[in-house]
Amino acid sequence: MDTDEVRSAAIGGERWLILLRHGESTWNRENRFTGWTDVDLSPAGVAESHAAADRLRAAGVDFDLAFTSVLRRAIRTLWIVLDDLDRMWVPVGRTWRLNERHYGALQGLDKAETADRFGDAQVHAWRRGYGTRPPLLAESDPRWERDDPRYATLLDAELPRGESLADTIARVLPYWEEAIAPALRNGQRALVVAHGNSLRGLVMHLNGLGEDEIAGLTIPTGIPLVYRLAPDLRPIDHRYLGDPAEVAASIARVVAQGQSATSAGMSRC
Repeated sequence: MDTDEVRSAAIGGERWLILLRHGESTWNRENRFTGWTDVDLSPAGVAESHAAADRLRAAGVDFDLAFTSVLRRAIRTLWIVLDDLDRMWVPVGRTWRLNERHYGALQGLDKAETADRFGDAQVHAWRRGYGTRPPLLAESDPRWERDDPRYATLLDAELPRGESLADTIARVLPYWEEAIAPALRNGQRALVVAHGNSLRGLVMHLNGLGEDEIAGLTIPTGIPLVYRLAPDLRPIDHRYLGDPAEVAASIARVVAQGQSATSAGMSRC
């Protein structure tokens, strides 16, 4: 993909969508369930964000507007990309609907220790299953975001205490239909900087994946995933802006986060 290819596609009426999972966060590095906990990027995540901008520049991929969540690890990733590409002026839509999946009472727990306690299969279901919810937060739990001003306009019934992937997709898709898809149909190129599960939901929708297929899909941190879409937003093709071996290694690191100490050791053998 180069600049001439992008310009040619635009002339042909194709639409461009860039999906970018935020760079590594401090809790990614510590192997913790994060969810709606508002942690920042690690130094490696900052470097990944700069690298994402470099990849977009090298590929000649530009955008006219951007969308992100209300969590700082995604917002900061977007800030870095906008600054590096001299695009600080583009319109940005921020919404809780693009937040990460809410991991309920798992938030803050070490993933490997949780797998040691409950088993790899249960943790895999919590992380990758379509309809499996984590243990819910109690309404009295200080980790529940009821008093967070970002969510002041949400009813208690709208503010999750734990979500399955299906729940996450159910809140992401209305924003896709109301904001992102109309911009794409109007010919605008869109960058969406969000989280592993909110982006999995968009990929499931775009690619028409089934529940079993989405369980095996992992999105790496900091590597842009670029879609070429027909005017009706059917995917023509999509690709990561990175060497396939590098992308595969990044995905493997994310997958390993949810393994027990025994399984992680076996996977390294």
